[in-house]
Amino acid sequence: MSSSEPLYRVQFVSNGERYEVYVKQVAQGSLFGFVEIGEFVWDAHTSVVVDPSHEKLKSEFADVTTTYVPMHNVLRIDAVKKQGTAKISRLADNVTAFPNPIYTPKRD
Repeated sequence: MSSSEPLYRVQFVSNGERYEVYVKQVAQGSLFGFVEIGEFVWDAHTSVVVDPSHEKLKSEFADVTTTYVPMHNVLRIDAVKKQGTAKISRLADNVTAFPNPIYTPKRD
């Protein structure tokens, strides 16, 4: 990978899990309220030890060229110099999804 080619670490929440992936493309999606990420970058494992969360990510996004993540699910987007390990981790049970509805119906 050339040094002029940007690399991004994107962290987002989906189905109660925190995803951390490395991509070469991040943009405001053409769908309103979504962040478009694409050109996934995966580790080339050179050792026998295999990370199950990394393998789960690779299989989940195997045939995906671009994915759209709702803006409110994105935790962080970082431009990085060096690729790390993509992973999925479980969120703690006491984490509340954000945003909650602004207007809640009154109960009588």
